[in-house]
Amino acid sequence: MTFFIVSSAIKVFIVFNLILVGVALLTLLERRVCAWMQDRLGPNRVGPQGLLQPAADGLKNFLKEETSPAMADKTLFTLAPIVSFVPALLTFGVIPFASPLPTRWGVVPMVVADLPIGFLYILAISSLGVYGIVLAGWASNNKYALLGGLRASAQMISYEIALGMSTVGVLLLAGNVTLTRVIAQQQNAHAWFIIPLTLAFVIFFISALAETNRLPFDLPEAEGELIAGYHTEYSAMKFSMFYIAEYSNMVTASALMATLFFGGWDVPFTTWDSTGDPTPLKTVVTFAFFGLKTFAFLFTFIWVRWTLPRFRYDQLMALGWKVLLPLTLFYIMILAVAIWFFRSQLGWDYGPGMAWALGGINVALLFALVWWLDRGRIVSGSVAQETA
Repeated sequence: MTFFIVSSAIKVFIVFNLILVGVALLTLLERRVCAWMQDRLGPNRVGPQGLLQPAADGLKNFLKEETSPAMADKTLFTLAPIVSFVPALLTFGVIPFASPLPTRWGVVPMVVADLPIGFLYILAISSLGVYGIVLAGWASNNKYALLGGLRASAQMISYEIALGMSTVGVLLLAGNVTLTRVIAQQQNAHAWFIIPLTLAFVIFFISALAETNRLPFDLPEAEGELIAGYHTEYSAMKFSMFYIAEYSNMVTASALMATLFFGGWDVPFTTWDSTGDPTPLKTVVTFAFFGLKTFAFLFTFIWVRWTLPRFRYDQLMALGWKVLLPLTLFYIMILAVAIWFFRSQLGWDYGPGMAWALGGINVALLFALVWWLDRGRIVSGSVAQETA
């Protein structure tokens, strides 16, 4: 019992600090990557190659004078950034980030809490972040902040539906909502879920962009034309906490995509990491591969931000309700029928054969979706509307 408590406390401490340090470095990475894409230098003054810029920004936020609107609800105004910040950190607690680590006292699973409802826990806790945004807009007693909060909450609630439903395919193939079992299923079959669930991954990625308020879905924070939205009245560290929450959600979304669709910490093209007794070397190598997969998605988040233009709000809502929602319902129906046919009629368990057969169905559906969106003008509106 003592070993369990101590190991859990150490994991909480390490994961919490890794996320906070990673978020700080992620702000620097974003500024350097966007500078590279735009053929300029980016932060390079504070420390070698600008590595201390996040520390300088953090110090500035701590020392900067905080302003508070005279007519704001002081309690909720202070509580709102915390409500946004805490769920962003809690959601990472159920994601396995390496193979088990053997110690002289016992084997330590490399996950803070291996809950039997791990994925459902992530959906439930991450949805609480919308309360912080709504409270921030309402407690500011500013009509522009209130409208920004309502706009942001409508966006997040809309895309939470598609985000959750896109993962039903993972649950159908894995037969379990525990993330360690999801990884084990992909390892045992030697086929990551990205192959049979390509369209589900595309829907999940689009929804994750909207849920984390990233371009082209950053309407909650469209500073240039929408007065920054829900955090208009915030400054100093309270303002910074909203951005820490956004980047923490990016890390969690990237780690979740790596876990659900790319085998988590599984090392590709080998069974070395999943067979035999656990060793410290396996833990280190699998942690490195998990980090590489997560970093690849984080880089993609940044890449998309500095590549695509922002949606109009009507386009954003049309994509969520007119495209992604009916698409996920239709997709789940097709996927469930295909899995039933392969298992009951052909006697297949999940493996490379079923994975590639489902992958063919997904590719066909993906091509049909792209053709439909390109010619239907469902997201952009009709020609008559655009002309008018």
